[in-house]
Amino acid sequence: MNHRQFFDQAAANWDAQEVEETRTRLREIVAGLGVRPGATVLDVGCGTGVLFPILLETMNGAGRIVGLDISSEMLRRARAKGYPVECVQGDAEHIPLPDGMFDWVICNAVFPHFPDKARALAEICRVLRSPEPAEGRAGGRLVICHTNSRQAINEFHRSVGGVVAADTIPDEQEMLCLLQEAGLGKVEVRDEPDRYVVLACRESKRVGERPC
Repeated sequence: MNHRQFFDQAAANWDAQEVEETRTRLREIVAGLGVRPGATVLDVGCGTGVLFPILLETMNGAGRIVGLDISSEMLRRARAKGYPVECVQGDAEHIPLPDGMFDWVICNAVFPHFPDKARALAEICRVLRSPEPAEGRAGGRLVICHTNSRQAINEFHRSVGGVVAADTIPDEQEMLCLLQEAGLGKVEVRDEPDRYVVLACRESKRVGERPC
């Protein structure tokens, strides 16, 4: 079984597993980001659309949200909810969307499942808006988030076993290196008992730079 098949099978019970405590934490995380109305947002690994209503509320319904997922069954269920969100099937390592399209890319509860994390981050950096120093505009921002600590997430995946057994969040040093190599900087890592959040910003990567 591969990841696509795993999540196709999991889709039927996905929403039933979500408790109010999880939704509350997600609302708190999104509220703290400062996503403004009119923003363009890519929800990578959107699943059944857990983040869609939270983002729409935060943005007052103004802007553009695109949900990306490898699972056709997850996307079918997300579309059935009727939110004004575009749903695209694809994986994070080969995002089928144009360069510089998004102000925000959010990876909620999905980053450990990327087989090639370096490639996925490079693709995410590609679709984020480039910085415009002359206009005082920073580059687009990446958010990696979970509603539990890094340790809890990693232990949970090991307990599930199978195709997700080795799907882990890297330690902080490895995460920093992965982000920097992809051209993402101004990194913040927050690892607490009830959440794990990484923030990073697309920067102008200098040719030949190898920070790690």
